[in-house]
Amino acid sequence: MAEILLEADRLRKSFGQRLLIDTDHLAVYAGDRIGLIGENGAGKTTLLRLLSGEAESDEGTVRRHGSLAFIHQQGKETGEPDDRMRSLFRAREAREGLSGGEMTRNRIAAALSARPQLLLADEPTTDLDGEGLSLLRKQLQAFPGAIVLISHDRSLLRLLCEKIWYLEDGKITEFPGRYDAFMEERVRQRDRQQFEYDQYKAEQKRLKESAQRMAERASSVRKAPSRMGNGEARLHKREWTDAVLQLSHAKRTLQNRMEHLEVKEKPRDLPDIRMKLGVANPVEAKTVLRLECGLLSAGGTVLLEKTEMALPSGSRTALLGGNGCGKTTLLRTLTGRKDEAVRFEGRIQFNPAARIGWFDQHHEKTLDMNRTVLENIMDVSVHPESLSRSVLIRLNFRREDVFKPVSVLSGGERAKAALARLLLMDCNLLILDEPTNHLDLFTLEELERLLSGYGGTILFVSHDEEFIRKTATRIVRFEQRRLVSFAGTLDAMRSAREKTASTEDLRLAVTTLEMRLAALSARMAAPKKGDRPDQLQAEYLDIAGKLRELKREQRS
Repeated sequence: MAEILLEADRLRKSFGQRLLIDTDHLAVYAGDRIGLIGENGAGKTTLLRLLSGEAESDEGTVRRHGSLAFIHQQGKETGEPDDRMRSLFRAREAREGLSGGEMTRNRIAAALSARPQLLLADEPTTDLDGEGLSLLRKQLQAFPGAIVLISHDRSLLRLLCEKIWYLEDGKITEFPGRYDAFMEERVRQRDRQQFEYDQYKAEQKRLKESAQRMAERASSVRKAPSRMGNGEARLHKREWTDAVLQLSHAKRTLQNRMEHLEVKEKPRDLPDIRMKLGVANPVEAKTVLRLECGLLSAGGTVLLEKTEMALPSGSRTALLGGNGCGKTTLLRTLTGRKDEAVRFEGRIQFNPAARIGWFDQHHEKTLDMNRTVLENIMDVSVHPESLSRSVLIRLNFRREDVFKPVSVLSGGERAKAALARLLLMDCNLLILDEPTNHLDLFTLEELERLLSGYGGTILFVSHDEEFIRKTATRIVRFEQRRLVSFAGTLDAMRSAREKTASTEDLRLAVTTLEMRLAALSARMAAPKKGDRPDQLQAEYLDIAGKLRELKREQRS
């Protein structure tokens, strides 16, 4: 049997009146790859902090039988990376002015340098670019110890995790399978819950109607006529009494069955949003934004020069590039929020009809912490409360959650509230900086649907490839201090780049063979000492044949 690295018994943790963690037993074994899944605010980060010893539980015990390291989702790293990990993740020693992705790289490098037996990872993909994500995946795959992972990166969960812990209402349900199998089982459970609820309501209706019929029959039983003789009257009265008693007994039996009918809860349905968001005041022109950039620099580092970009109306554009290339700086410059250390030379021209909604990585600044979620939304919403609440439900705010003050929400819940504000405002251009950070998987899927159906224009930065794939209709890349636009999806762009690379490889191969053929032709015309004309002729014919095949492939 595998070695136990960590176990927890009767773990309880409350915040105010809410019991956040309430689990009887958890165990992590050597070699485990566990994905910890739950809605925002369910307590995932709190659970990892309890297991690591960073937080104390109200009740219960945690026993750690091996070394442990923790990759936090924000803040500075704990410990120092060793030289190998520092070089591998390009972890910078400078503590000031680091981008979000660079800070994430430092946290990962420091945790892996400790070479723990158990690694706890809380959203380790936060702000990582494509290269960083690829590197993280390789390192976690090769990691010899056990892992408990919180992540909204579905591809990482699919790749790494062989077991799922699902946290809901304080309870952990363990699923011994991979992420996709868990999600399929979740759908099956919901379908089964809906079937059981429908059966329950149908039986409840049948019993109620039967009881009503019994009551009507009992009231319709005729008493003895006044002209009936005494003997006949006594007989009829006895028959009448027996009939009423039987019907009353049957009615009570049905009512008793109704009272003892096992109650089935109705699954939580997500409401349809029939009104298209972002179309209240559309931009009629073909282009919402034009950028002509002579120079964009930050702290003396040139990020862009002599480049331009345009946003077509109704498009959904993903802005891609490596960590530190300047994506956030560009978005903040476009919205007039650039820092003092940022220098911009050029022209930014928005269509006069453009109404901009801005989502910052520090989105909590847009929310009033002392007011409720619903109050924050309705302050700016141009839609009726019914639709506004439907959007909140789609973003996995339960009905009672909308009346909570923002100050008691988790970071992910605040992000959802800020996104709901933007979607419901009188905007037709959304500029979003990392809108997927800190969102749970279920909310992430709903946000994909809401943004895919958005009627306005969207420009966003995200490192979540699946989110980009499902949302973006255009791609703009940072490439050698230029902005390179592609009118198509992420998959289409990659396919086009592969085709271009293949064409370039083919052209290079043709050129190489032509040069070899020319060199052979020269040697055949003036053989050197030791050359055999028959061998030169055979090699020439072989290369000529290969060259013909490649040129035929070029033409096809």
